[in-house]
Amino acid sequence: MNDDDPLSIGQFARVVRLSVKQLRHYAELGLLPPAWVDPDTGYRYYRADQARDAMSIGLLRSLDVPLAAIKDVLSGQDPARALGDVRDRLDDELARRRRSLAALERILASGLPTAEVTLRREEPQRVAVVRDVADSPEDIGRVTGACVGRLLALLAAGEHGKPEEGADGLRLVGLFPVDLGEYIPITITAALPEGRPAPPGTTADLLPGGTFACATHTGPYDQISLTGHALVAWCVERGHTPTGPIRELYLNDPAVTAPDQLVTQLLIPLEETP
Repeated sequence: MNDDDPLSIGQFARVVRLSVKQLRHYAELGLLPPAWVDPDTGYRYYRADQARDAMSIGLLRSLDVPLAAIKDVLSGQDPARALGDVRDRLDDELARRRRSLAALERILASGLPTAEVTLRREEPQRVAVVRDVADSPEDIGRVTGACVGRLLALLAAGEHGKPEEGADGLRLVGLFPVDLGEYIPITITAALPEGRPAPPGTTADLLPGGTFACATHTGPYDQISLTGHALVAWCVERGHTPTGPIRELYLNDPAVTAPDQLVTQLLIPLEETP
């Protein structure tokens, strides 16, 4: 094959291991236009020196690289820059799949999630609050971790840039909606001592009291949803109506605790009965 012998679209497709349909699609996108189109017949022809680009497209598509990124690569953009976001997306997807696999392994070992549920009273509590929004359920972990880090830093700094007494060992509470929609509001709180104002960068709020259904989750944070599933099912089965977000009370420090030993209490506020 040489440039003096242009190949028909069918011949070129066989050589570069792409289908005629794919070549037509790439031409429509301006990604790989034919070298020449016969004005009378509309037949398309390709040159030999287009084979490398064609096979590069096939290779990158087999790696789930979007066509827009492939176009950047073929136009001469630095591959590290053009493909970096693609690599990060695949890495995030791989991490999500690993979390899903770990949750499935737990279900295979222990069955569908169940939880020992109790009812308990909670008093209202003044708290310092930080809030953010996750774009999807998969983004909850990242946003929650960022909120926790921000709140701990603000509590440690205190009002005058000095560490707050007792800032270490705080029990943090995360609030998450029962229904996970397109945008997921996330709230992280820490109890404020009586008379202590909320540190700059946080908001003072009152965490409502009331009657709560409570279950304990032991294990990694990314499997809390299993216990949450069992807790919500328990409430529905007994005719209880949740009146607010699910609370997650983190009872130990993940920095010094093995993931399978982490303990988290889940609480769902229930409608008070007369």
